[in-house]
Amino acid sequence: MATAVHELTPQEASAEPVPEAIVVRFAGDSGDGMQLTGGQFTLATALAGNDLATFPDFPAEIRAPQGTLFGVSAFQINFGSTAVETAGDAPDVLIAMNPAALKTNAPALKPGGLIIADEGEFGPRNLAKAGYEVSPLTDGSLAKWQTLAFNISQLTLDAVKPFGLGNKEALRCKNMWTLGLALWMFDRPRDAIVDWLKAKFAKAPELAEANIAALNAGHAYGETAELGTSIRQHSLSPAPAEPGLYRTVTGAESISMGLVAGAQLAGVDMFFGGYPITPASAILHHLSRLKQFGVTTFQAEDEIAAVASAIGASYAGKLGVTSSSGPGIALKGEAIGLAIMTELPLVIVNSQRGGPSTGLPTKTEQSDLYQAVYGRNGDAPLPVVSARSPADAFECAIEAIRLATQFMTPVMLLTDGYIANAAEPWKVPDVSTFEPFPVQFLEEKPESGFLPYARDAKGARPWVKPGTPGLLHRIGGIEKQQGTGNIDYAPANHQAMTDARKAKVDGIANHIPDQEVTLGETSGKLVVVGWGSTFGPIHQAVRRARAKGRDVSHVHIRHIWPLPKNLAVLLKGFEHILVPEMNTGQLKTVLRDELLVDAKPLNKVSGQPFRIAEIEAAIDAALAGRGGGAVPADDTQLPEPQSGLDPGRNAGHAGHVSPQSA
Repeated sequence: MATAVHELTPQEASAEPVPEAIVVRFAGDSGDGMQLTGGQFTLATALAGNDLATFPDFPAEIRAPQGTLFGVSAFQINFGSTAVETAGDAPDVLIAMNPAALKTNAPALKPGGLIIADEGEFGPRNLAKAGYEVSPLTDGSLAKWQTLAFNISQLTLDAVKPFGLGNKEALRCKNMWTLGLALWMFDRPRDAIVDWLKAKFAKAPELAEANIAALNAGHAYGETAELGTSIRQHSLSPAPAEPGLYRTVTGAESISMGLVAGAQLAGVDMFFGGYPITPASAILHHLSRLKQFGVTTFQAEDEIAAVASAIGASYAGKLGVTSSSGPGIALKGEAIGLAIMTELPLVIVNSQRGGPSTGLPTKTEQSDLYQAVYGRNGDAPLPVVSARSPADAFECAIEAIRLATQFMTPVMLLTDGYIANAAEPWKVPDVSTFEPFPVQFLEEKPESGFLPYARDAKGARPWVKPGTPGLLHRIGGIEKQQGTGNIDYAPANHQAMTDARKAKVDGIANHIPDQEVTLGETSGKLVVVGWGSTFGPIHQAVRRARAKGRDVSHVHIRHIWPLPKNLAVLLKGFEHILVPEMNTGQLKTVLRDELLVDAKPLNKVSGQPFRIAEIEAAIDAALAGRGGGAVPADDTQLPEPQSGLDPGRNAGHAGHVSPQSA
């Protein structure tokens, strides 16, 4: 049979240049293994040398009813031959494993994009579950996209038939068949996935061989099925990169390694007390495998016990760390206040998700900034640091530990569901370039006498291990007397101690870097100010706007509290300030309150990250004097560029996987 690869003439090649980046979304039922499929495609893409960013998007239900709209799990990857900073706006390719996956994801696909669908799953029962009266594969409703439908389920059954699997077990291999087709489509290597399957199913080699057969069958289908009029192979050149050792990291992995590195730089062992909660649980999972680095992990019975155990560890001379997302941080609130009152180092990682209450457990949001900065009873300030990407979370974790140990204070590190679950390439740093900040325990009674709440030049009190001879002192949540730490709730003392705790945290501004402009000039018409995971779409939108001659710059804030000392002067050098954030305007309010600047909001609370096009549109509106606002609830209202991928010229997030499924 003739090969499917379409050889372009020189004229066709110049008319249809290879795109610099392609966005692919895998979508199916939460039992179809879409997260695993996307993860392995990510591995192959990284080995091919492309830059990449991913966005796992999975349902909140542990196992929603099969084939339903709320049970759809998706994984999006943006990869290319140039720098990739977001998981992409609209996909170029959607691989839909059932009608529900098609219905929930097709509206996001670029006009002219490609849909690959498993028509074997488009029977009456699944169509009804997805709310279709007739099959969209045949009624013309997909006309604005290119559609390629074939029976992936039956092709998988045929591929694994020699291995004697039951029908149910055999169908669990169809994600590998789909992966094989995708690997052929984009000229990805299969060797690493084959090795991974053999390792995964080492105790059940027949399952390994069945999944490998499905993988190879999907790849062979692309090579031999004469799909050239609807689909052709694309090969993207490797992205330029600095020499060095690279690996792919998720935000949870990056934070875990950063916490370990920070503890090593501080010269102190780490105790992590955690309680499972989406999307923070992965940090506990990763740290539990790093015991050789002086890490003790403890899964507590609840959120309060988790943070209390970490505070106890800090009192005992270890570095206490805990993590959660918004609902769990709320439960930890009183204990965090205890750590502020006792002035002990503590790192709290908040992997934000949609709220309030249980909210959107598996969807991303940035709505805990008020909680981080203000959200405790009493005047209880603490430093707040925010990571902008999965790779950046490594350095932010180190910074959180530096501030906690050097200033004897709890520190909150903000990430979100997107950062925690997404992946990107990370250049493994040279550890010798990091400056140590070793902790100094007070081990001998000073000649002038021991005062547990005496303060150094930074306002920090001494860190004393319990049982140190001559350094007996009390600890607790009732107000401390200046110097001695004894109970004292006299009015003047409370005023003085409240002022001292505030001054210590405010003074951290003298020990953090000045705010820099990420892209553009230090003054001008418009500055787009962001924090956290909005970095990628803001940066790309500003870059595109500047390429069009727009007077716009990008400032991204890592230190949320206290803010960098020069930030007020920097922002006042711009006529307009736009603050995109995935909440109803929380950083905007902090900037207005602290710096007296006229910041305007751009708000999005859909549970999905910003798209570049949304911020581009807001930049144009701001420069035209129309201010900020909210992103339209219906993303399809925004204009979309035509697909960067030309599948052909004749157009017609954890997946729960059983042991047999790859």
